[in-house]
Amino acid sequence: MDNILEVYHISKRFGGIHALKDISFSVRKGEVHALVGENGAGKSTFIKILTGAHEPSSGTIKFDGKEYKALMPAQALDIGIAAIYQEFNLIPFLTVSENIYFGCEPAKRGLLDYKQMDANTKRMFEEIGMDINPRMRVQNMGVARQQLVEIVKAISKNAKLVIMDEPSAPLTEQETKTLHTIVRQMKAKGITVLYISHRMEEIFEVCDRVSVFRDGEYISTSQVSETSREALIADMVGRKMGEKFPERGGIGQETVLEVRELSNRRIHDISLSLRKGEILGIGGLVGAGRTELLRAIYGADKISEGEILLKGKVVKILSPSAALKHNIALLPEDRKQQGVVMGMTIKHNITFSILDRLSRWNIIKKGKENAICNKLVKDLSIKISSLQQPVKNLSGGNQQKVVLAKCLATECEVLFIDEPTRGIDVGAKQEIYKIMRQLADAGTSIIMVSSEMSELIGMSDRILVMREGRIVKELNPEEYSQEVILSYAAL
Repeated sequence: MDNILEVYHISKRFGGIHALKDISFSVRKGEVHALVGENGAGKSTFIKILTGAHEPSSGTIKFDGKEYKALMPAQALDIGIAAIYQEFNLIPFLTVSENIYFGCEPAKRGLLDYKQMDANTKRMFEEIGMDINPRMRVQNMGVARQQLVEIVKAISKNAKLVIMDEPSAPLTEQETKTLHTIVRQMKAKGITVLYISHRMEEIFEVCDRVSVFRDGEYISTSQVSETSREALIADMVGRKMGEKFPERGGIGQETVLEVRELSNRRIHDISLSLRKGEILGIGGLVGAGRTELLRAIYGADKISEGEILLKGKVVKILSPSAALKHNIALLPEDRKQQGVVMGMTIKHNITFSILDRLSRWNIIKKGKENAICNKLVKDLSIKISSLQQPVKNLSGGNQQKVVLAKCLATECEVLFIDEPTRGIDVGAKQEIYKIMRQLADAGTSIIMVSSEMSELIGMSDRILVMREGRIVKELNPEEYSQEVILSYAAL
């Protein structure tokens, strides 16, 4: 069978970080080819190279018989490569047909031909067995239907290769079955699909072949019919852990935080406890509800049922400010959007959440503010030129430490950390791990969400595994293994 895509020795560096290392593999015409790997394996970087968002540092792309050293976004679309990302690339206030034809609208006598756009859109949806009003605004549609718009948009561009990045993550079981039907229809029409998913059952349900990336490297390609779930997991998690995590300390007997039967739209019947000085790890795949659990306890998302107890007393936490008053702090997953104000100084970022404690008659006590900031900068080894330096000029690791400093400035007793080392280099990771363990040893209770399996295992005193908004397993250290965690997360 002919190949639609071949890549030879593709590498990509971001400064000192080697995101892709000498990737070579191929995708056949008309197949559904799965691409799997843990978070951080290099899948997203590879997609962005294929779609022209990133230029490879070295290597060659061969698509439909022609070779390219790099692609531009418009060029990738022109030659037939389209991508459907986890975060949809739709314009909410435009209609379905306006989104599909955006940038290439048909015209009649100098005016946009809405009649043709609507008729063509309706026909394309009917071809995949869907009846959608082409005049409906995208913002009024559910997630599953928005995804169908993305698929039809890709097909309308005469795509030869459609890349789907975690397409089922936001979907229900029935919506996922519909998605699989559409994928098979695309295959029947000769369209190649590169299907990225953490859900093992999907790989065996809808894909022909599967390739594994690990730590930025290509590991293997197998016929789905000739491999097993266990073999794929072994390839995905085959790296050595190394001696990079601090030793576990002692944990107090006091239960600091307890959650009973907590539920909302994204999490269901969650019960857990957190002891003094414990690092409780939360594992699971993309869309499992890990971040949503932290946000619900922290008051950032509403809860519909359940209760939260601090040191045995029921508390109402209806907002992040209420959480802070109860000595709970959150280090969010997206530090740039939610953790810091990039244009503000280091000092102002650190003290942002405690201005009421630093001021009298609405005048900030500069001496006290400087003393707190200088101590935290020293304790966390944040590399800065001065407290007046904008956070945007710091490295990723130092930005993460500033967010951590902001949390510690609140003198929190309970600390939620969502993806503690995402996007930072190895040296900074070691420092973050050391700081987390020191905090725990000093009595701070930590809940840590992490998609990095070795980090989850190396740092957690206990691990709760989540799947589809529920806790499905609790693991103690003697039970830890990457295979066991993935087995429960991907059932």
